[in-house]
Amino acid sequence: MSAFDALVRPALVRIAAPGCGYDPHGDRYWGTGFFIAPGWVLTCAHVVAEGGSAVWRSEPAVGITWEDGKTTRETTGTVVLALPRPERPDDPPDRWAFPDLALVRVPGARKASCVRLSERPPVPPTAVGLHGWSRETGELGIRHVHGTLIGSDGKALITDWVMPVEGCSGGPVVDHRQGAVIGLNKGRGRDGGAVVPVTALRRLHDLPGGEAMGEALRAHDRYHLASYQSLDDRPDWTRVQGKLTGTQGGVSPGLRTQLYGHFAELPAATVPGEILDLIDQVKAWIRDDDLPDALEDDPRTWSEGAGLLRGLRAPGRDGVRDLDLDAVLLYAAHVVRHVGGRYGERADTAALTGWIVNQSGDADRHLRREIDRLVTPGRPAPLSVREPRARADVLLEIGLPLYDRRYPWRVKLLLDGHTVSPLHFDDRGVERARLRETLREPLADALRRGDSGPHLAAVEAVLPRELFDEPLDTWRLEPPQGPDGAWATTLGQRRIVVIRDALRHGREPAPEWRERWEAGEHGPLRAAPLRGEVPGAGPDAHTARVRRETWAETYDRLREAEAGTVPVYCGHVGSGDGLMAMNAALAAGHPLALWRTGAHDHTDCAEFHERADGLIATALTAWDVRGPVRSLRTRAADPAAGPEARARYAWAESIAVLLDPPDRPPHGGRLEAPPLLGEGEP
Repeated sequence: MSAFDALVRPALVRIAAPGCGYDPHGDRYWGTGFFIAPGWVLTCAHVVAEGGSAVWRSEPAVGITWEDGKTTRETTGTVVLALPRPERPDDPPDRWAFPDLALVRVPGARKASCVRLSERPPVPPTAVGLHGWSRETGELGIRHVHGTLIGSDGKALITDWVMPVEGCSGGPVVDHRQGAVIGLNKGRGRDGGAVVPVTALRRLHDLPGGEAMGEALRAHDRYHLASYQSLDDRPDWTRVQGKLTGTQGGVSPGLRTQLYGHFAELPAATVPGEILDLIDQVKAWIRDDDLPDALEDDPRTWSEGAGLLRGLRAPGRDGVRDLDLDAVLLYAAHVVRHVGGRYGERADTAALTGWIVNQSGDADRHLRREIDRLVTPGRPAPLSVREPRARADVLLEIGLPLYDRRYPWRVKLLLDGHTVSPLHFDDRGVERARLRETLREPLADALRRGDSGPHLAAVEAVLPRELFDEPLDTWRLEPPQGPDGAWATTLGQRRIVVIRDALRHGREPAPEWRERWEAGEHGPLRAAPLRGEVPGAGPDAHTARVRRETWAETYDRLREAEAGTVPVYCGHVGSGDGLMAMNAALAAGHPLALWRTGAHDHTDCAEFHERADGLIATALTAWDVRGPVRSLRTRAADPAAGPEARARYAWAESIAVLLDPPDRPPHGGRLEAPPLLGEGEP
């Protein structure tokens, strides 16, 4: 028997219809779950789905039974978070999609024993134990199966030739190397089992009501700190971890438990980028470089952030040095400064500060000085602390359509305006009509990682010109929330959204492009019509006609325009005359332009040009156009505004901005070969 079997056993629960838990022979046994904190059970969504529609109506419809020593205890729980949640509560799906998770609130279990969750993924291959309740052998009882975790299929972890016995779905999987739970039993494959990693819990944070997941995890860390500090002589997870080979590095299991317990008393992080920004600063100081990590992560708690610093190393005079203790202490100090600066006296950081100072007593003097500057109120910020800003902006690249009119796409983070970190992609692409639906979650994920507290990531959309009229600013990334089902703000109301030209970024920047960008960065700016139609003679002397300006005429006019000129157009630029003129403007090197993506038949174009001229004239530089446009989008779509206010801002509906610096990524590397150039293409 593994040392972890005894630790897992009291945390296991059998899940059944309410009132059936005491009957080990009952036919209404659904599956397994386990306590992650007093009052909180984790299991699979398909397990609790056995309870029917009452479960999805948030009724106390989940029977929870567990063993407390020699005493069997039973109560009921309520599902507060689940993914997926069936669209039709009375008709759940036959196959439950990943991640197949459910969090159950169990008010009647405040003294339950709990497992220890890992804050980082496992490193295959590693020995694991699969635990759960089962009646496969006849009697309903606890089963422990041991095997090897061999890898991942991209979502689920895969165990080799070890099957979770029937009924163990929703039970914990323990990594024997880490001494922590790294996933849940999901099901059985042909040659092994599928395990949902605990990192998938991050997706529950993003659901409506997702703060319950953070509440459960803070309760988890408080529980393990109390257990570690208890005078009880029973074995606990922290002490068992301390006996494992490979856990005696700079940050011992005991230190980690203490730190996480202190983190649990702080206000929670709001988005992953808030945590990642602190990690970036810690790594830059510890390693004395600004090199980005090869892979982006997605932490949701302060504890997960500390877990990402485990194993940090750097070359030194005497070989490679372990830096994880220094990094974790510095990270904790950054958390103190960040939380204190954001919440003030509402955040009690005194206990964590005292712990950091005590643990850093033997640290290098440079580190002690840096920590002291961070945790001492009123001290100036160290040079390592960045000015408050978003951690990264989001780069959305959409390529020219493939032969079947599918647009390939990629979503990346753009750190410091020059470093790119890829996140999501689909080189096969999707039809234009499905772009909004397909990109909703990839964009939302990237923005969570780019945001840092109240500082929001901007969106830079690198598009083929035929998509310049795609109304990105009207996209909504979050589902309706609240009792009235109200939608959140649109992308363009909450964030800066600009468009960039995919075609130009497939080649070396032209000199006139660089020259016009430099002029736009310094200002001043002035507006000019994107199209300047030419009056001409009609068929008779009494009829005046307007002759369309040709591509060459537009190009020549915009090429000769003064530095700082911004083309403006009251209409579409993704097709027809607007596209021809936009091609000319881009060929002439213009990096900044304004136009309207809405309906074709505008009757207020004179007002549009007048107000756009004023907007551009008051902007100091090209960058300063973005904020006022975001404000106008918000005011133009205000449903509570009166008729006078709506009329005042009607001209700004569906306004789009081209803001395209020549040396900002991507640099070349088009998603596919372009087709033959059409009329007016440079």
